[in-house]
Amino acid sequence: MKNFLLIILTSCVLGACNEYNGYSSVDPVNWKSREVSTMPLDSLVQGKSYLSVYSQIYSGTEHRTHDLTATVSIRNTHPTDTIYIDKAEYFDTHGESIRTYFNHTIFIAPMETVEIVIDEGDKEGGTGANFIFDWQMKPTSNEPMFEGVMISTSGQQGISFTTTGKRIQ
Repeated sequence: MKNFLLIILTSCVLGACNEYNGYSSVDPVNWKSREVSTMPLDSLVQGKSYLSVYSQIYSGTEHRTHDLTATVSIRNTHPTDTIYIDKAEYFDTHGESIRTYFNHTIFIAPMETVEIVIDEGDKEGGTGANFIFDWQMKPTSNEPMFEGVMISTSGQQGISFTTTGKRIQ
């Protein structure tokens, strides 16, 4: 009976595991459903922001790294205005583009947050990964806020830290 229960428990645990696809997310956003087909007639301010994220960090020596899960938050802090993000591009430590999450204008509703999750198993970004975001907003609106939260746990040990985006244009 014990062996039977152990076999069932093991099967359930193994069946719950998902195959890693390179850039999955807990709850991926359907970027297509956020696509903006026509832009507002208002004159919009354009900008570009940089956000550093870390897929890995060094530990003890430059030859040993810890893999991290990174959550990238794209936030609209205005209570009534929608903001528009034209592009979200992810780069590795060497400045090579890894992937573009979307390359068409999407909207972020007032006070809404949209997230990109880079799985712990996705090591492509390395120790110096980053994002470039192209965005637009009304001149009277608040600039979008970009934040990164990196976390890793192992046994009873855990590490977490945050980064904040910076406007570069």
